[in-house]
Amino acid sequence: MQKKRIAVIFGGKSSEHEISRISASYVISQIPEEKYEVITIGITKKGKWLLYSGDTSAIADGSWENDPSNKTAFISPDSSIGGLTVITAGGCQIIKLDVIFPVLHGKNGEDGTIQGLFELSGIPYVGCGVLASSVCMDKVVTNIMFNYLGIDQAKFTWFYASDYKKSPEKCIARVEKSLPSYPVFVKPANAGSSVGVSKANSREELIKAVEIAIKEDSKILIEENIVGKEVECAILGNDEPVASIPGQIAPTAEFYDYDAKYNDSTSKLYIPAKISDELIYKVRVIALKAYRAIGCTGLARVDFFVTDDGRVLLNEINTLPGFTSISMYPKLMAACDIEGSSLIEKLIELAFERNEKNV
Repeated sequence: MQKKRIAVIFGGKSSEHEISRISASYVISQIPEEKYEVITIGITKKGKWLLYSGDTSAIADGSWENDPSNKTAFISPDSSIGGLTVITAGGCQIIKLDVIFPVLHGKNGEDGTIQGLFELSGIPYVGCGVLASSVCMDKVVTNIMFNYLGIDQAKFTWFYASDYKKSPEKCIARVEKSLPSYPVFVKPANAGSSVGVSKANSREELIKAVEIAIKEDSKILIEENIVGKEVECAILGNDEPVASIPGQIAPTAEFYDYDAKYNDSTSKLYIPAKISDELIYKVRVIALKAYRAIGCTGLARVDFFVTDDGRVLLNEINTLPGFTSISMYPKLMAACDIEGSSLIEKLIELAFERNEKNV
């Protein structure tokens, strides 16, 4: 059987560049060698695309960038090419690709931007399409859609960074009118992995939190503080997705921030979540409802808060969740007996399935 050629893309210009590299190392290690020829494409923090042919172990620590054999390369938007254009000393070389696995987190990676390039190229790719990726990346847009769908969530308000810079007093007053009691959470609308997220216990802290958030995005979301268990549900599939057993996070930090997600192994994960069977069922039903309504395909991790009085509040949908050794998505799927190479192979199969239906 002839091997299919899969391009794994990692890195990127986002604040989650380092996590992308770690996730990519895991994904590459789980791709069945007998079925796929792996092509690795790294994107530097400055946005330079490079074909990397060195050892996978150099990807996680970032030393791959110094490999002298790296070549400038990029996915061509020309669907007649159907692959990678590699710049060489004598001109250029075309490497045909069968499928793409974008292991990219954050801006330009899971926000629909690069998915648009893949659509133009005509090459099948793992994960959600352009619309679902962009909608789920923008927390303000997803919150508005959750409202429309009647899905319970935290109360929220938002404003543009440009409006805040013109009149900070007006924006702060809007927050305090919409969310009259502290604490509140301040988030960049388009940043993942809790980058730029702060908890504000007073007006002074709110101002500081907004100043942090506007460094990450042009749109700022402010949400009420919800006291409850942090519960996550992994979704796998296209037209008939399945929801995993929900898991629960018990972070040692004040909230599940960037460090707790990727660096702090002391945060505890409980699978299944420590909630009633009735609430587990409810989490799975709402996760699937949101996933299908927004048009997600391939995979996503849907995050919730579950309160002591039984409320299930949808927090956000991550269309390309982390694949590190302590990441929840692969752990949740493993609890459903889909793990390692079986999970990665299923995601690749879903990419081909989605592409065939869209042709």
